[in-house]
Amino acid sequence: MHGPRKLPDLVEAIYDAGLDPSLWNNVVTGIRDFVGGQACGLFSKDSISKFGVTHYYCGADPHYIQLYSETHSKFDPLTVLPPHGQIVSIPDLVNFDEYRRGRFYQEWMRPQGCSDAANVVLENSNASCPVMMTVLSGRRMVDPVMKHRLSLIVRHASRALLINRAMTSQLTLATALAEILDNLACGIFLLDGFCRVVHANSAGHDLLAADDLVRSVAGQLVTSSAEANQTLREAFATRNEIALLAAKGQAFSLLSPSGERYVAHILPLSSVLRHGNERVVDDAVGALLLRKVSLGGQSYGELIARTFDLTPAELRVLLSIVEVGGVPETAVALGIAETTAKTHLHRVFAKTGVSRQADLVKLAAGFSNPLIN
Repeated sequence: MHGPRKLPDLVEAIYDAGLDPSLWNNVVTGIRDFVGGQACGLFSKDSISKFGVTHYYCGADPHYIQLYSETHSKFDPLTVLPPHGQIVSIPDLVNFDEYRRGRFYQEWMRPQGCSDAANVVLENSNASCPVMMTVLSGRRMVDPVMKHRLSLIVRHASRALLINRAMTSQLTLATALAEILDNLACGIFLLDGFCRVVHANSAGHDLLAADDLVRSVAGQLVTSSAEANQTLREAFATRNEIALLAAKGQAFSLLSPSGERYVAHILPLSSVLRHGNERVVDDAVGALLLRKVSLGGQSYGELIARTFDLTPAELRVLLSIVEVGGVPETAVALGIAETTAKTHLHRVFAKTGVSRQADLVKLAAGFSNPLIN
């Protein structure tokens, strides 16, 4: 066993564990040695079911850790948890003679050669299942010296656990947002002030891999349109916040060399990080959204039909107007007379409330699927 750590070194290790939870196993060993106990552990205990789970521990046989979770957490003296930060030993919680006759002592503490334990609630953001620390004292009772030494590290361990929770929450949120972005059909590119790609979703990476509409040149996003490139450079210029804000919601079309048309939107990001008065140039200052102009599939035509109570014939005419062109082209594509196509079209106008073919295209585009099929 290593000798007890000095308090400053132990506190530093605790905050390191706040940033890297994998270090807690080493930290609880340091706490055990510093306090002078036989074993130490971090565990959660449900205040209703009394079910307990040990997260990190040292000095205890894994068999007893498993027994605690499966059975003995319901019988330990922590029936009523102490206030946050208050260190209590077993005699502070229950009658010690009764405790020694109970299952927890006879079946769990005594076989491990322990009599007493110091317990403290470290983190209670989840009030129904707080995180606690326990230091088992061995054959001797927990004394004031042990409580004092434990009190010196309680606030640091509490802060480290809060850091763990905050980081986990942020990572969970970031992971969820990334998953959502990756399921969107439109390509999304986060760009810095030099139009360099900071992040792209799956659809964005697919567009880059196609090397048609957009490509990455030395990390900088370049489109197939020289005019669009100029617009992007002006909007995303590192210090041109006015241009970026002016471009908010601005849309422009892009035509790929293969003939597919896309609509591009520029969105400024307000959460740009700064160091003093200088912007961190590697941070995203805005987003570029690229969406292919298409209806999105038959299932979305069916949604339009249900929404406006269109008959199958009326829906076919609407989809043909959107995808093929005007009435003559629609009549040829569907193999019907132009007068029949016009009749269905007028009924579609009446049901949808629009009066121009261009408005039908806009209406259909509004029903396009934003998710990857």
